[in-house]
Amino acid sequence: MPETFPNLRVRDLISNRSLQTVYPEDNLALVNQIMFDNRIRHLPVIDREDGTLLGLISHRDLVRHALFATDELPAYSEDDFLSKTKVNFAMIRDVETIDIDTDIRDAATTMLENKFGCLPVMEGGQLTGILTESDFVEFVRSQVPGIKRRTA
Repeated sequence: MPETFPNLRVRDLISNRSLQTVYPEDNLALVNQIMFDNRIRHLPVIDREDGTLLGLISHRDLVRHALFATDELPAYSEDDFLSKTKVNFAMIRDVETIDIDTDIRDAATTMLENKFGCLPVMEGGQLTGILTESDFVEFVRSQVPGIKRRTA
């Protein structure tokens, strides 16, 4: 089988738009707003002081924590819950990352085998982007004639 994309790296797939991040002390209402405004489903959580990657919060985490708040929390309305709950309560810690120069086949394998919707992308030990399922779909769309980009 011929090598269709022999030299493609993660850097070739990640989107050019600016990386959106949040801090652990931010609230889930802000996370919800950033995700809605930017039409994204994943946000890296970074340290305010040095920018170190601390975790990740996804839209699924946001929904899960809003719907299944523990009994230890006071009963809040959804809006109150989102505005009073901090990112560090809902974020995923110990997130697997990927280097920006990783072959896309290895990145795809990691995502598929672990059922990851995204991987934070590192370059020189610093968070530089995020590789998402959408990046792979967008790449395929760009390679297959006749698939139009959604405009809305």
